[in-house]
Amino acid sequence: MDILLPIKIAARALRVNLMRSFLTMLGIMIGIGAVIIMVAVGSGATKQISDQIATMGSNLIIILPGSTTSGGVHAGMGSQPTLTFDDVKAIRAECPSVLRVAPEQRGSAQLVAGNMNWSSDITGTTPDFLQIREWKIASGREMTEADVDTAQKVCLLGQTVAENLFGDEDPTGKQVRIKGVPFQVIGLLEAKGRSAQGTDQDDKVFMPITTAQRKIIGNSFPGTVGPTLVQAVSETKITQAVEEITALLDQRHHMGPTKERDYTVRNLSEILAVSQQSAKTMSLLLGAVASISLIVGGIGIMNIMLVSVTERTREIGIRMAIGAKERDILLQFLAEAVLLTMLGGLIGIALGVGGAFAISALFGWPTLISGQAILLAVAFSSGIGIFFGFYPARKAAGLNPIDALRYE
Repeated sequence: MDILLPIKIAARALRVNLMRSFLTMLGIMIGIGAVIIMVAVGSGATKQISDQIATMGSNLIIILPGSTTSGGVHAGMGSQPTLTFDDVKAIRAECPSVLRVAPEQRGSAQLVAGNMNWSSDITGTTPDFLQIREWKIASGREMTEADVDTAQKVCLLGQTVAENLFGDEDPTGKQVRIKGVPFQVIGLLEAKGRSAQGTDQDDKVFMPITTAQRKIIGNSFPGTVGPTLVQAVSETKITQAVEEITALLDQRHHMGPTKERDYTVRNLSEILAVSQQSAKTMSLLLGAVASISLIVGGIGIMNIMLVSVTERTREIGIRMAIGAKERDILLQFLAEAVLLTMLGGLIGIALGVGGAFAISALFGWPTLISGQAILLAVAFSSGIGIFFGFYPARKAAGLNPIDALRYE
Protein backbone atom coordinates (compact mmCIF):
# COMPACT_ATOMS: atom_id res chain seq x y z
CA MET A 1 0.00 0.00 0.00
CA ASP A 2 1.28 3.49 -0.86
CA ILE A 3 2.00 5.16 2.47
CA LEU A 4 1.33 8.55 0.88
CA LEU A 5 -2.11 7.51 -0.34
CA PRO A 6 -3.99 8.65 2.83
CA ILE A 7 -2.26 12.05 2.55
CA LYS A 8 -3.16 12.36 -1.14
CA ILE A 9 -6.79 11.47 -0.44
CA ALA A 10 -6.84 13.87 2.52
CA ALA A 11 -5.42 16.71 0.41
CA ARG A 12 -8.02 16.05 -2.32
CA ALA A 13 -10.84 16.07 0.25
CA LEU A 14 -9.63 19.37 1.74
CA ARG A 15 -9.44 20.99 -1.72
CA VAL A 16 -13.08 20.16 -2.36
CA ASN A 17 -14.14 22.47 0.49
CA LEU A 18 -11.42 25.12 0.55
CA MET A 19 -13.39 27.73 2.50
CA ARG A 20 -14.47 25.24 5.16
CA SER A 21 -10.89 23.93 5.39
CA PHE A 22 -9.58 27.48 5.85
CA LEU A 23 -12.14 28.32 8.53
CA THR A 24 -11.32 25.05 10.29
CA MET A 25 -7.61 25.94 10.30
CA LEU A 26 -8.29 29.47 11.52
CA GLY A 27 -8.41 28.50 15.19
CA ILE A 28 -5.08 26.69 14.93
CA MET A 29 -3.53 29.56 12.96
CA ILE A 30 -4.57 32.12 15.56
CA GLY A 31 -3.57 29.85 18.44
CA ILE A 32 -0.09 29.08 17.11
CA GLY A 33 0.47 32.70 16.11
CA ALA A 34 -0.65 33.94 19.53
CA VAL A 35 1.60 31.46 21.37
CA ILE A 36 4.66 32.50 19.34
CA ILE A 37 3.95 36.23 19.78
CA MET A 38 3.32 35.93 23.51
CA VAL A 39 6.40 33.80 24.08
CA ALA A 40 8.46 36.19 21.94
CA VAL A 41 7.29 39.20 23.97
CA GLY A 42 7.90 37.40 27.28
CA SER A 43 11.32 36.09 26.21
CA GLY A 44 12.26 39.54 24.94
CA ALA A 45 11.34 41.11 28.28
CA THR A 46 13.30 38.45 30.16
CA LYS A 47 16.38 39.00 27.96
CA GLN A 48 16.12 42.76 28.35
CA ILE A 49 16.08 42.41 32.14
CA SER A 50 19.02 39.98 31.96
CA ASP A 51 20.96 42.48 29.84
CA GLN A 52 20.10 45.26 32.28
CA ILE A 53 21.26 43.11 35.19
CA ALA A 54 24.52 42.52 33.33
CA THR A 55 25.03 46.29 32.91
CA MET A 56 24.52 46.82 36.63
CA GLY A 57 27.39 44.55 37.61
CA SER A 58 27.46 41.44 39.77
CA ASN A 59 27.22 40.67 43.51
CA LEU A 60 25.88 44.16 44.22
CA ILE A 61 24.93 45.71 47.54
CA ILE A 62 23.90 49.33 48.04
CA ILE A 63 24.08 51.31 51.27
CA LEU A 64 21.65 54.22 51.47
CA PRO A 65 22.02 57.09 53.96
CA GLY A 66 19.26 57.61 56.52
CA SER A 67 16.19 59.85 56.43
CA THR A 68 15.42 63.06 58.23
CA THR A 69 12.35 63.60 60.38
CA SER A 70 10.95 67.06 61.02
CA GLY A 71 7.67 67.69 62.84
CA GLY A 72 6.76 64.03 62.50
CA VAL A 73 7.30 64.13 58.70
CA HIS A 74 9.81 61.64 57.24
CA ALA A 75 11.76 63.15 54.33
CA GLY A 76 12.65 59.77 52.86
CA MET A 77 15.67 57.52 52.62
CA GLY A 78 18.86 59.34 51.62
CA SER A 79 17.76 62.78 52.82
CA GLN A 80 20.16 62.70 55.79
CA PRO A 81 23.92 62.38 55.00
CA THR A 82 24.74 59.78 57.63
CA LEU A 83 27.45 57.88 55.72
CA THR A 84 31.02 59.17 55.82
CA PHE A 85 34.32 58.61 54.06
CA ASP A 86 35.54 56.95 57.24
CA ASP A 87 32.61 54.47 57.01
CA VAL A 88 33.67 53.64 53.47
CA LYS A 89 37.29 53.09 54.52
CA ALA A 90 36.19 50.94 57.46
CA ILE A 91 33.98 48.73 55.26
CA ARG A 92 36.84 48.24 52.80
CA ALA A 93 39.30 47.38 55.58
CA GLU A 94 37.19 45.40 58.08
CA CYS A 95 34.65 43.39 56.03
CA PRO A 96 36.34 40.25 54.60
CA SER A 97 33.40 39.45 52.31
CA VAL A 98 33.59 42.86 50.61
CA LEU A 99 35.69 43.19 47.46
CA ARG A 100 35.13 46.82 46.45
CA VAL A 101 33.38 49.93 47.81
CA ALA A 102 32.45 53.04 45.83
CA PRO A 103 30.68 56.03 47.41
CA GLU A 104 28.74 58.42 45.16
CA GLN A 105 27.78 62.07 45.12
CA ARG A 106 25.25 62.88 42.44
CA GLY A 107 24.06 66.06 40.76
CA SER A 108 23.57 67.61 37.34
CA ALA A 109 25.31 70.39 35.45
CA GLN A 110 25.77 72.01 32.04
CA LEU A 111 28.85 70.99 30.08
CA VAL A 112 30.41 73.24 27.42
CA ALA A 113 32.94 72.22 24.78
CA GLY A 114 33.71 74.82 22.11
CA ASN A 115 30.36 76.02 20.77
CA MET A 116 28.50 72.89 21.96
CA ASN A 117 26.80 72.40 25.30
CA TRP A 118 24.93 69.57 26.99
CA SER A 119 23.24 69.06 30.37
CA SER A 120 24.07 65.74 31.99
CA ASP A 121 24.11 63.81 35.26
CA ILE A 122 27.31 64.25 37.26
CA THR A 123 28.53 61.46 39.53
CA GLY A 124 31.45 61.93 41.87
CA THR A 125 32.92 58.59 42.87
CA THR A 126 36.10 56.55 43.29
CA PRO A 127 38.05 54.19 40.96
CA ASP A 128 36.21 51.16 42.37
CA PHE A 129 32.94 52.34 40.83
CA LEU A 130 33.75 51.30 37.26
CA GLN A 131 35.07 47.95 38.50
CA ILE A 132 31.88 47.31 40.48
CA ARG A 133 29.68 48.26 37.53
CA GLU A 134 31.89 46.26 35.15
CA TRP A 135 32.11 49.38 33.00
CA LYS A 136 34.99 49.36 30.52
CA ILE A 137 36.90 52.25 29.05
CA ALA A 138 36.60 52.69 25.28
CA SER A 139 39.59 55.04 25.16
CA GLY A 140 41.81 56.88 27.60
CA ARG A 141 42.28 55.83 31.22
CA GLU A 142 40.31 55.35 34.41
CA MET A 143 40.50 57.74 37.34
CA THR A 144 43.00 56.83 40.06
CA GLU A 145 43.15 57.08 43.84
CA ALA A 146 45.62 59.92 43.35
CA ASP A 147 42.96 61.81 41.35
CA VAL A 148 40.57 61.41 44.30
CA ASP A 149 43.12 62.29 47.00
CA THR A 150 44.21 65.49 45.23
CA ALA A 151 40.75 66.41 43.83
CA GLN A 152 42.01 66.56 40.27
CA LYS A 153 39.81 68.31 37.70
CA VAL A 154 39.46 65.30 35.42
CA CYS A 155 36.37 63.45 34.14
CA LEU A 156 35.13 60.44 32.20
CA LEU A 157 32.35 60.89 29.64
CA GLY A 158 29.56 58.51 28.68
CA GLN A 159 28.89 57.89 24.99
CA THR A 160 25.78 60.12 24.84
CA VAL A 161 27.61 63.10 26.38
CA ALA A 162 30.63 62.64 24.12
CA GLU A 163 28.48 62.43 20.96
CA ASN A 164 26.58 65.63 21.83
CA LEU A 165 29.72 67.59 22.69
CA PHE A 166 32.30 66.20 20.26
CA GLY A 167 30.34 64.28 17.60
CA ASP A 168 32.35 61.36 16.26
CA GLU A 169 35.66 62.66 17.63
CA ASP A 170 37.42 60.93 20.51
CA PRO A 171 37.07 63.35 23.47
CA THR A 172 40.06 61.91 25.34
CA GLY A 173 42.57 64.64 26.14
CA LYS A 174 40.14 67.42 25.26
CA GLN A 175 38.75 70.01 27.68
CA VAL A 176 35.19 70.66 28.83
CA ARG A 177 33.86 73.33 31.14
CA ILE A 178 31.46 72.25 33.88
CA LYS A 179 29.82 75.14 35.71
CA GLY A 180 32.63 77.30 34.34
CA VAL A 181 35.35 75.05 35.73
CA PRO A 182 37.75 73.55 33.14
CA PHE A 183 38.05 69.75 33.24
CA GLN A 184 40.29 67.46 31.24
CA VAL A 185 38.57 64.44 29.69
CA ILE A 186 40.76 61.48 30.62
CA GLY A 187 38.57 58.74 29.16
CA LEU A 188 35.52 57.69 27.16
CA LEU A 189 33.29 54.93 28.57
CA GLU A 190 31.90 52.05 26.53
CA ALA A 191 28.16 52.16 25.83
CA LYS A 192 25.90 50.71 28.54
CA GLY A 193 22.43 51.31 27.08
CA ARG A 194 19.35 51.90 29.17
CA SER A 195 18.91 50.95 32.79
CA ALA A 196 16.07 48.87 34.29
CA GLN A 197 14.22 52.15 34.91
CA GLY A 198 14.60 53.21 31.27
CA THR A 199 17.17 55.99 31.86
CA ASP A 200 20.13 56.47 29.53
CA GLN A 201 23.18 55.12 31.37
CA ASP A 202 25.47 56.71 28.78
CA ASP A 203 24.28 60.23 29.60
CA LYS A 204 26.72 60.38 32.52
CA VAL A 205 29.86 62.21 33.58
CA PHE A 206 32.12 60.70 36.24
CA MET A 207 34.78 62.52 38.23
CA PRO A 208 36.60 62.11 41.55
CA ILE A 209 34.12 62.45 44.42
CA THR A 210 36.33 65.01 46.15
CA THR A 211 36.34 67.18 43.01
CA ALA A 212 32.56 66.87 42.63
CA GLN A 213 31.96 67.94 46.23
CA ARG A 214 34.38 70.87 46.18
CA LYS A 215 33.90 72.23 42.65
CA ILE A 216 30.60 71.09 41.10
CA ILE A 217 27.91 69.55 43.31
CA GLY A 218 28.95 70.88 46.69
CA ASN A 219 28.43 69.26 50.09
CA SER A 220 26.84 70.95 53.10
CA PHE A 221 28.21 68.22 55.37
CA PRO A 222 31.97 67.83 54.81
CA GLY A 223 33.25 64.29 55.13
CA THR A 224 29.93 62.65 54.17
CA VAL A 225 29.00 60.67 51.07
CA GLY A 226 25.81 59.69 49.29
CA PRO A 227 24.62 56.19 48.28
CA THR A 228 27.49 53.70 48.34
CA LEU A 229 27.85 50.70 46.04
CA VAL A 230 29.49 47.58 47.44
CA GLN A 231 30.62 44.46 45.59
CA ALA A 232 30.82 41.20 47.50
CA VAL A 233 33.71 38.79 46.94
CA SER A 234 31.34 36.29 45.30
CA GLU A 235 27.63 35.60 44.88
CA THR A 236 27.70 33.14 47.79
CA LYS A 237 29.21 35.81 50.06
CA ILE A 238 26.55 38.50 49.46
CA THR A 239 24.46 37.62 52.52
CA GLN A 240 27.58 37.44 54.68
CA ALA A 241 28.78 40.78 53.32
CA VAL A 242 25.42 42.39 54.20
CA GLU A 243 25.71 41.03 57.75
CA GLU A 244 29.30 42.28 58.13
CA ILE A 245 28.43 45.76 56.82
CA THR A 246 25.37 46.00 59.06
CA ALA A 247 27.31 44.93 62.16
CA LEU A 248 30.14 47.36 61.40
CA LEU A 249 27.87 50.36 60.72
CA ASP A 250 25.76 49.58 63.81
CA GLN A 251 28.93 49.75 65.86
CA ARG A 252 30.25 52.90 64.20
CA HIS A 253 26.89 54.72 64.32
CA HIS A 254 26.15 53.55 67.87
CA MET A 255 22.93 51.80 66.96
CA GLY A 256 21.18 50.32 69.99
CA PRO A 257 18.33 47.78 70.16
CA THR A 258 15.70 50.52 70.41
CA LYS A 259 17.32 53.00 68.03
CA GLU A 260 16.21 53.15 64.40
CA ARG A 261 19.10 52.65 61.96
CA ASP A 262 20.21 55.76 60.09
CA TYR A 263 21.16 53.76 56.99
CA THR A 264 19.77 50.93 54.86
CA VAL A 265 21.66 48.03 53.29
CA ARG A 266 20.01 46.41 50.27
CA ASN A 267 20.97 43.38 48.19
CA LEU A 268 20.56 44.63 44.61
CA SER A 269 21.40 41.28 43.04
CA GLU A 270 18.48 39.68 44.85
CA ILE A 271 16.07 42.44 43.75
CA LEU A 272 17.18 42.17 40.11
CA ALA A 273 16.94 38.36 40.19
CA VAL A 274 13.34 38.64 41.42
CA SER A 275 12.57 40.98 38.50
CA GLN A 276 14.04 38.47 36.07
CA GLN A 277 12.05 35.61 37.59
CA SER A 278 8.87 37.69 37.40
CA ALA A 279 9.47 38.27 33.68
CA LYS A 280 9.97 34.53 33.10
CA THR A 281 6.79 33.74 35.00
CA MET A 282 4.89 36.32 32.94
CA SER A 283 6.27 34.75 29.76
CA LEU A 284 4.99 31.32 30.79
CA LEU A 285 1.63 32.79 31.79
CA LEU A 286 1.23 34.56 28.44
CA GLY A 287 2.12 31.36 26.60
CA ALA A 288 -0.36 29.34 28.68
CA VAL A 289 -3.18 31.82 28.05
CA ALA A 290 -2.47 31.82 24.31
CA SER A 291 -2.44 27.99 24.33
CA ILE A 292 -6.11 27.97 25.29
CA SER A 293 -6.96 29.11 21.75
CA LEU A 294 -5.17 26.01 20.46
CA ILE A 295 -7.54 23.81 22.46
CA VAL A 296 -10.49 25.76 21.06
CA GLY A 297 -9.08 25.31 17.55
CA GLY A 298 -8.69 21.57 18.15
CA ILE A 299 -12.31 21.26 19.22
CA GLY A 300 -13.31 23.09 16.05
CA ILE A 301 -11.37 20.57 13.98
CA MET A 302 -13.08 17.68 15.73
CA ASN A 303 -16.51 19.16 15.06
CA ILE A 304 -15.78 19.74 11.37
CA MET A 305 -14.35 16.25 11.00
CA LEU A 306 -17.50 14.77 12.56
CA VAL A 307 -19.57 16.75 10.05
CA SER A 308 -17.28 15.49 7.28
CA VAL A 309 -17.77 11.87 8.39
CA THR A 310 -21.54 12.33 8.30
CA GLU A 311 -21.47 13.93 4.84
CA ARG A 312 -19.23 11.22 3.40
CA THR A 313 -20.91 8.18 4.89
CA ARG A 314 -21.82 6.73 1.47
CA GLU A 315 -18.24 7.32 0.27
CA ILE A 316 -16.98 5.39 3.28
CA GLY A 317 -19.45 2.57 2.54
CA ILE A 318 -18.29 2.34 -1.08
CA ARG A 319 -14.63 2.24 -0.07
CA MET A 320 -15.35 -0.53 2.42
CA ALA A 321 -17.40 -2.46 -0.15
CA ILE A 322 -14.49 -2.53 -2.60
CA GLY A 323 -12.02 -3.77 -0.03
CA ALA A 324 -10.91 -0.87 2.17
CA LYS A 325 -10.16 -1.97 5.73
CA GLU A 326 -10.98 -0.15 8.96
CA ARG A 327 -7.34 0.85 9.21
CA ASP A 328 -7.46 2.51 5.78
CA ILE A 329 -10.54 4.58 6.72
CA LEU A 330 -8.99 5.48 10.07
CA LEU A 331 -5.76 6.65 8.42
CA GLN A 332 -7.67 8.64 5.79
CA PHE A 333 -9.60 10.79 8.26
CA LEU A 334 -6.71 10.99 10.71
CA ALA A 335 -4.51 12.23 7.85
CA GLU A 336 -7.09 14.92 7.06
CA ALA A 337 -7.11 16.15 10.66
CA VAL A 338 -3.32 16.17 10.94
CA LEU A 339 -2.95 17.86 7.54
CA LEU A 340 -5.41 20.57 8.60
CA THR A 341 -3.55 21.26 11.84
CA MET A 342 -0.11 21.11 10.21
CA LEU A 343 -1.09 23.59 7.50
CA GLY A 344 -2.75 25.80 10.09
CA GLY A 345 0.35 25.50 12.26
CA LEU A 346 2.71 26.54 9.46
CA ILE A 347 0.57 29.55 8.59
CA GLY A 348 0.31 30.32 12.32
CA ILE A 349 4.12 30.25 12.64
CA ALA A 350 4.41 32.76 9.79
CA LEU A 351 1.77 34.97 11.43
CA GLY A 352 3.46 34.66 14.84
CA VAL A 353 6.95 35.54 13.58
CA GLY A 354 5.58 38.41 11.47
CA GLY A 355 3.45 39.63 14.38
CA ALA A 356 6.43 39.59 16.76
CA PHE A 357 8.52 41.68 14.36
CA ALA A 358 5.57 44.05 13.83
CA ILE A 359 5.10 44.56 17.58
CA SER A 360 8.80 45.26 18.01
CA ALA A 361 8.80 47.74 15.11
CA LEU A 362 5.54 49.55 15.96
CA PHE A 363 5.69 49.69 19.76
CA GLY A 364 9.40 49.29 20.44
CA TRP A 365 8.81 46.28 22.69
CA PRO A 366 11.71 43.84 22.85
CA THR A 367 10.83 40.48 21.29
CA LEU A 368 12.87 37.31 20.99
CA ILE A 369 11.81 34.63 18.52
CA SER A 370 12.47 31.25 20.09
CA GLY A 371 13.27 28.32 17.78
CA GLN A 372 12.25 26.04 20.60
CA ALA A 373 8.83 27.73 20.78
CA ILE A 374 8.36 27.24 17.02
CA LEU A 375 9.26 23.54 17.20
CA LEU A 376 6.95 23.15 20.20
CA ALA A 377 4.15 24.88 18.27
CA VAL A 378 4.58 22.49 15.32
CA ALA A 379 4.63 19.45 17.62
CA PHE A 380 1.65 20.77 19.56
CA SER A 381 -0.39 21.41 16.41
CA SER A 382 0.38 17.87 15.17
CA GLY A 383 -0.61 16.47 18.55
CA ILE A 384 -3.89 18.39 18.45
CA GLY A 385 -4.61 16.96 14.99
CA ILE A 386 -4.06 13.42 16.20
CA PHE A 387 -5.89 13.91 19.50
CA PHE A 388 -8.97 15.68 18.19
CA GLY A 389 -8.98 13.86 14.86
CA PHE A 390 -8.85 10.37 16.31
CA TYR A 391 -12.48 10.23 17.51
CA PRO A 392 -14.04 11.26 14.16
CA ALA A 393 -11.61 8.92 12.34
CA ARG A 394 -12.46 6.09 14.67
CA LYS A 395 -16.16 6.75 14.19
CA ALA A 396 -15.71 6.64 10.40
CA ALA A 397 -13.72 3.41 10.56
CA GLY A 398 -16.35 1.77 12.77
CA LEU A 399 -19.25 2.31 10.36
CA ASN A 400 -21.13 -0.76 9.10
CA PRO A 401 -20.57 -0.94 5.29
CA ILE A 402 -24.20 -1.92 4.57
CA ASP A 403 -25.61 0.88 6.76
CA ALA A 404 -23.16 3.31 5.19
CA LEU A 405 -24.25 2.40 1.67
CA ARG A 406 -27.92 2.87 2.61
CA TYR A 407 -27.23 6.30 4.19
CA GLU A 408 -28.99 9.16 2.43
